[in-house]
This record gives sequence, structure tokens and C-alpha cells, in this order.
Amino acid sequence: MSQNRLANESSPYLLLHKDNPVHWRPWSPEAFAEAEAGNKPILLSVGYTACHWCHVMNHESFADPETAALLNEHFVNIKVDREERPDIDQIYQAAANAMGQQGGWPLTMFLTPKGVPFYAGTYLPKEERLGMPAFKTVLNQVCQLYREQPGPVAQNGDRVLQHLNTLFNRDLSGAVDGSILDAAAVRIGQRFDIFFGGPTGTMKFPSVTQLEVLWRAFLRSGWGQFLQLVSTSLENMLLGGLYDHVGGGFARYCTDERWLVPHFEKMLYDNAMLIDLMVSVWQFNRNALCKQRIEETVAFLLRDMRVEDAFASSLDADSEGEEGKYYVWTEAEIDAAIAGTFAQKFKAAYNVRREGTFQGKNILQRLGSAAPFPQPDADEALLKKQRELLLAVREKRIAPLRDDKVLADWNGLVIAALANAGAVFQKTEWTTAAIKAFDFVTRALSDGDRLFHSWHKGQRGKQGFADDYAHMIRAAMALWETVGDKTYLEWARRWTGTMNEHFWDSERGGYFFTSDDADPLIVRTRMLFDQPVASANSVMIAQLARLYQATTGEDFAKRADQLFKAFAGEAGRAFPSAGSYFSALEIAITAVQIVIIGPNTHPKTHELVAAVLGRSLPNRLLIVVSPDEKLPAGHPAHGKTMQNAQPAAYVCQRGTCSAPITNPVTLSQALQLPARPASQQIQ
Repeated sequence: MSQNRLANESSPYLLLHKDNPVHWRPWSPEAFAEAEAGNKPILLSVGYTACHWCHVMNHESFADPETAALLNEHFVNIKVDREERPDIDQIYQAAANAMGQQGGWPLTMFLTPKGVPFYAGTYLPKEERLGMPAFKTVLNQVCQLYREQPGPVAQNGDRVLQHLNTLFNRDLSGAVDGSILDAAAVRIGQRFDIFFGGPTGTMKFPSVTQLEVLWRAFLRSGWGQFLQLVSTSLENMLLGGLYDHVGGGFARYCTDERWLVPHFEKMLYDNAMLIDLMVSVWQFNRNALCKQRIEETVAFLLRDMRVEDAFASSLDADSEGEEGKYYVWTEAEIDAAIAGTFAQKFKAAYNVRREGTFQGKNILQRLGSAAPFPQPDADEALLKKQRELLLAVREKRIAPLRDDKVLADWNGLVIAALANAGAVFQKTEWTTAAIKAFDFVTRALSDGDRLFHSWHKGQRGKQGFADDYAHMIRAAMALWETVGDKTYLEWARRWTGTMNEHFWDSERGGYFFTSDDADPLIVRTRMLFDQPVASANSVMIAQLARLYQATTGEDFAKRADQLFKAFAGEAGRAFPSAGSYFSALEIAITAVQIVIIGPNTHPKTHELVAAVLGRSLPNRLLIVVSPDEKLPAGHPAHGKTMQNAQPAAYVCQRGTCSAPITNPVTLSQALQLPARPASQQIQ
């Protein structure tokens, strides 16, 4: 039994540890049986490929023969990729919090042979420093605790188990009141930084689900405070260090409150969600910066993140063992790369200094620039050319490691974002990329009506989680809305049926994270909170509402009603963590359908569609119906027709539809938000 057993795993993160002297096991019944037979505690180490401190702990401790010998003698060692097994990560992150740890990655947990946690940590250095105990010291203490104090170990484990069951399986229900939408936005907004944007604090994450609540609140109410918070946040994210100004795409977070220094890892989900938000803002105000960042971020995804027809999970923060090395520049490197193109203009625009801004080198960003965005068109064209020259030089460097496993839920986010952005900007290649990625998921990660969570080099991982179904249902609905192919609507219906059959909590309502036929864990989680991707339960509120609007199926409406009531009590107590719940609730309460009846080949049909896509309408469902097609009998637009042989649009809400509209300008005006004072307009 004494060997490392990760060589045949599908996770790129686990494969990074296959040559460690630590006798790693994947999460499996065999590993727990080994711990039971030897009466050994389990060391559970959870991380992911793009995690900087995971790599540090690997190099310091897991590659160290002396530390490995201690681990191999006294523990059964299990390594988990948190992206491949979010079900495990959810439970033990919550357990770490219950034991007074902040959580994060790497997560270092000590478990009984039954999988019950009794001691928690995160990154532990090889040698004691900065108040953190040495890893080997902790190992010896845990061994002694497990051998000599079984009673307290068991008691601590029982307390943690009770906490987990209370956290995930208590009654979270409550009454639903539409006024909670404004209250949630105010409470979330109160936690935002009015000077630099984003939630207050010394580290800044994009927090897209919270920004969406604020953006929707502005569209709904016209209150300038919400507009200011969103505008400030976006300006700092799009001009600051969070954004990769050379290659496009966003880092996971910044390590300072002013958005200047990123933690350089790039996650697929952040970029997908930010595309969605930027598209909605652009639809409102034709913001040139949002448009540029959308185009550049999509280009990054298509250039650097494609795995066959789908998308990889992440890019590492490190290259050549150094955080951010791939992305930063000395002044001399910039001078050499863009020689002959008025380098001083570029250096002024991107705050380049001889002494550097980050460990002697420069992180390119345009906040507080001597040549702020936007410069005259000719200057911006020059800066674009110079960025292309820098990208050509950068691509010759040793690139960060890419985690090229394909995750169904994160690909669902990208598919929906590309489908919507492709429609809004009339970029056929973006829509085509979304279609191809969807086809890949249905081909490589599905079996009938069941999804798998991950895929890597032809090998599937575990069966799908609720997030996989919810985000792929949203992707299917987005593609159906964009291209009109009912195959996508059918996929959404089928996957919803699977969720209702295998994930639904018949006692309390809501969807469990794992299916009823999944391998059991110490607790079956039922999640409301975003992490940071929108939770499956929130996503499904919106998608069930849209399925009802599209099909008039009463079962969808009843399930949506049960779902938002199941979590209404908890959402009202924890506003910042439940942003996507409030966005979904708004869709369920106030959704508007725009039904356009006309041949898909008729230019007027396309003009009416363009009028709809030109407005920021996050609660919108757009349905294009050919004249020979009939909507379901219970649909408010059932029986509606073209007018005088011309395509016509009907705006439907709460069971009634407007008079037919055949002029795209009139339709655009009908969808226009109430007039705002000039002082509340985004500049």
C-alpha cells in the first residue's frame, strides 16, 4: 500500500502531485478503509491548479522526503482537487469555518477514518514564520492528539458534524416579499467601497453576483447611488491591474484595495460572469470601455482557453516558479518590444516606471494615468498596436500552467455569456463558439439525461452536481433564445427533469448539491450562497420561471414558487452571500417576454430583434416565432400574428401583451427605462 496513487487520476492538479514522496491517495472508499484498518488519522489536502500557495506548500513540504516520511508513517494522505470535487470542498471549508479557520486554499484538514474533521488549517509553512506553526510541528501535535485524547477528538468531531447538519439542512424557508429586492441592494451597497469600488477590504474580488444586484437595482429604481457603485467598480476593474491589458481577461482578485496588484491566476468563471455584466452595462449606455473589454476578453477565451471545442478551467498565477512573472515588465523590456512606436506615450498611459510598481517590474494599468482612457482615436489605435507587439513578445515567454480540464458548470457560464454577447454585438463567431462548446458538453460530459462534472483528455470525472445542471440549463435557454433551435429548449427541460428527480429535497424544498445516487459524504449539502459562481438553487429559480414562460408548463411555475420560498428566510438574513437569489427572484416576479412573430429570413424580424437586444433588459425572455408556428394555448401571445404581412412584436408581462409593434424604433422606445436626471447618467 506504500506508494503514491495519483498517476491515473483525471485531475491536472492531482497529476502535479503524482511524483511526490507523499503516498497520496485520491478520495475513495479504499483510502478510508486503509485508515480504518490502521487506525490512522487522515490528512486531507484540498487545492487547485492555479493556486499559488498550493504550489508553495507542494514545493516546501510535499516534495520534502523528511516531511513525506512523517506523513506516510502516521497518516493516510488524501489529495483533492476542489474544482473536480466541489462537493468535498464545500463540506470541509464549512468545517474549517466552524473550527475558527477562515478557510481557503490549500485547505489542510485532519479527519477521523470516518471522514469527520477534528483539526483544521490552511497553508502551513515548512518552518515556523509570521506566527504560523511549522507543518511538521502540527503533524506531530495532531498525531499525539489523535493517539492520546480520543475522547476530545470525538467530541470535537461531533460538534462539527452538528454544525454542518444545522448549516446545510435546517429550515431556511420564509415568506417572499418583492420589497426585499430593494432592501437587499441597499444592504449590499452599504458594504461597497465608494472610492475604489468593489466590497470594502484590503483584497478586492470582482463579486459579480453582488454587482448584478446593484445594477438591477439601478435599472429598476433609477437611484444614482447604485449607478455610482457599479460605475466605480467597473472603472477600477477594467482600467486597473485586475485586467490583463496585453492579453485580455481578468485575474481572480487584487491584493490591494485600489485594484493595482492582481493575484495573477485567471479563472474561467470570473471572465464569463464579467462578460455578462459588461454586456448589460453596454446595452444601457454604449460604454466604449465595456465594449473594448468584452471584445478583448472573448478574444482571450478563444485564443488561450479552448480545449477542443470547450474551455479550460484556469491559468496559473506562477510561471518558472515565480508569481506573475509571465505578466510583468521592466521598462527596458517595454522599450525593446515597442521600439519605434512612440514608447513614451505607452509608458505614460500604462503607468510604467523605471523602478517598477511590483517587485521591481511593472504591472500595466491605466488608473491615475497621465494619459487616461480614452485618448483620441489615433492614440488609442497606437496603444492597441503597441499592446499587440507586447503580446507577441510575451508569447515567447514560458507560459503559466493551464488547467485544461473541462467543467460542465463553468462551461455553461461561458456558453451563456458568448451566446448573449454574440447576439448583442452580432458576432457570429462568438455564437458559433457557444454552440460548439454546448455540443462538446452534450457529447463528452453527458450520458442520456445525466451530466458528468469534469472531463480531461477523454476521461470523465464524477457525475454531475446541481451546479452543472443549473448552469447548463441556463446555457441551453440562452442558446434557444439566441438561435431559436428548440433542441436547446428540450435539453433544458430534460436536465430540469433530472434535477427534480435526483436532487430535489422533498422535505424542505430546494435542490441538494449532490444527486440521490452519488457516493455519500458526511453531510448532503443544500446551498443558497454563491461561491462565487451563482448557486444552483438561485439559477434554477430564474430558469424555472423562464421555462414556464416559454412552455406554460404549470409544473415549472410551481417548482419555482417552492424553490424561492424554501430559501427566503435565509436570504433575508444574509444579503451579501445570496446576490444571485435576489437577481433570480426579480426575474421570477417581473419577467418580461418580447415575442416577435415573423420569418427568420425577413429583414424586419432582424430589426425588431436588434431593437430588443439594444436595451439592457436582464429580466427579458426573447422569443422569435415563425408565422406558421403556434405558441402554447396558455401563452399570453397565443394566437398573435404578423400585421399587414409585416413582422410584429408583442411585449408581454404578467399574462397580458401589448398591442402589436411593427416599427423597431417604436419597440425600442417601448422598452426604454424611465427618464433619468442627467446627473445619473454614466459618463
